[in-house]
Amino acid sequence: MDLALLRTFITVHRAGSFTRAAALLGLSQPAVTSQIRTLERQLGRPLFLRQARGVTPTTVGDELAHRAAPHLDALVEIVEEGLEESGVRTLHLAGPPEFTSARVLPALAPLVSQGLALRTSFTGNAEETLEGLAAGHHDLAVTTARPRGGLLASTPLWDEEHVLVASPGRAVGLGDGALRCKGAVALEQLPVVEVHESLPFVSRYWSSVFDSRPPAVAAVIAPDLRAALESAAAGAGLAVLPRYLCLDALESGRLVALLDPPVPPLRTYFLVVRTGTLALTHLARAHEELLRASAAW
Repeated sequence: MDLALLRTFITVHRAGSFTRAAALLGLSQPAVTSQIRTLERQLGRPLFLRQARGVTPTTVGDELAHRAAPHLDALVEIVEEGLEESGVRTLHLAGPPEFTSARVLPALAPLVSQGLALRTSFTGNAEETLEGLAAGHHDLAVTTARPRGGLLASTPLWDEEHVLVASPGRAVGLGDGALRCKGAVALEQLPVVEVHESLPFVSRYWSSVFDSRPPAVAAVIAPDLRAALESAAAGAGLAVLPRYLCLDALESGRLVALLDPPVPPLRTYFLVVRTGTLALTHLARAHEELLRASAAW
């Protein structure tokens, strides 16, 4: 049996779509369809049920995928090992710049002395990150979106707490008690610092804590949370930031937390890999090390 046909079959099985599999394989959709039909003729059994949106594997297709996928993944590992020099394995990692810099890369540093090489891509859009992972541009991704379907596998990594902050000068008269009494009304005249015009952090906080809409526009847009932190600390306006990122500024007094809600807004990070690739030793070690380190974050 042609291994190329099996590779196409496994990709379709994991992607749940001929179109998606064609993009991942760099083939046309008719070519993928033709290969699957050829494999079905060779086996004498249908492998997929065609539906309006994508395909669903038959019981025969599920059995074949279960038996063949580990062996194909092992062959991929053998090929990848041949590409590495001097026993050094390279992990291609993708994630948001702030969290990856502050938490992920330091957690993986011990593995570098054990022969792991890291190549990092900073990505701000979760969907683009997942598309890059599915296409093979990355080995491991840290995202705030949980992927759907069988092509990618995710594991919850850590819950990020969001904090409403401002400089001490901006915080005058805005103690926790005042905000609890007046709510978002007390903040209406304060400028806002954000990472995007859509106000993703402020909007989520206002909806969760105040059950209201935030100001219509921001005074400062800085597409990096670290830049937003520095702008807020300099007095440009209030901001909603991850606690891990602004912890030092809060402890030193450069920033003040304006409110301590009983249930603070959270955002979950996920570790995401292509299904089956945790069989690769270097990837499994990095995955395990990040889960272990996250317990102390």
